Amino acid sequence: SSARNLQEFIQSANKYLLVGYNVIFYILLDSFSKLPPIVLGPLRTFKVFLVIKENIWKKKDNIWEDLHFIYMKNLLDYIITHIQHEVNFLFIMTANQIFKDDFGVETLGKSVAQLSAWWYFKNERKSAAFIPFEEGDFYYHSAIFGDTVQEVLNLLKVYQKGAIQDTENRLTSTYEHHLNKYIFIKKPTKLLSPEYNWDPSFRTPPQIKSVKIPWQSKSV
Repeated sequence: SSARNLQEFIQSANKYLLVGYNVIFYILLDSFSKLPPIVLGPLRTFKVFLVIKENIWKKKDNIWEDLHFIYMKNLLDYIITHIQHEVNFLFIMTANQIFKDDFGVETLGKSVAQLSAWWYFKNERKSAAFIPFEEGDFYYHSAIFGDTVQEVLNLLKVYQKGAIQDTENRLTSTYEHHLNKYIFIKKPTKLLSPEYNWDPSFRTPPQIKSVKIPWQSKSV
């Protein structure tokens, strides 16, 4: 279940994420009833923000709703009103992964992107997320992105603008497509290798000595 995924994610992050440093876990939920029991160690705390669902786009009698867009719009609002006043660095992470090894200060930077084990660039020319064929360098996974609060704000604003533009043009694009377009234009200052976010359904290559963060099983 999603609650169990979240609990295992937080418990593992409590053990391995930036050990010895102050960490605040900001959790976005569409219902407080979905919050699992959470026990944290020293220098760790958490805050829960309720996701406000609404009809984002309206045009005549048509209504489009994109759940990922709604979450990111809420995150953008909460960063502006709360988070930017409390932290210097910020990671956006999905909860369907588990920390298995140290995720330390070596991951911090002005703009940190996660390399993906597999990829699909957006290939519709009219899309705001379009990357010309053979012009992309790496493909980046949306499960992890940071780091300075201002950089995360910039990304979310660009994503919101691009997603609205695509929707108005009746195009379908994902947050990950827009993330890759953003990083294609504005290169990150640090890259995290696939060992920081690995799909366990793939055979681990010899170049990866230790998987730090595998995805959680879809059966969980």
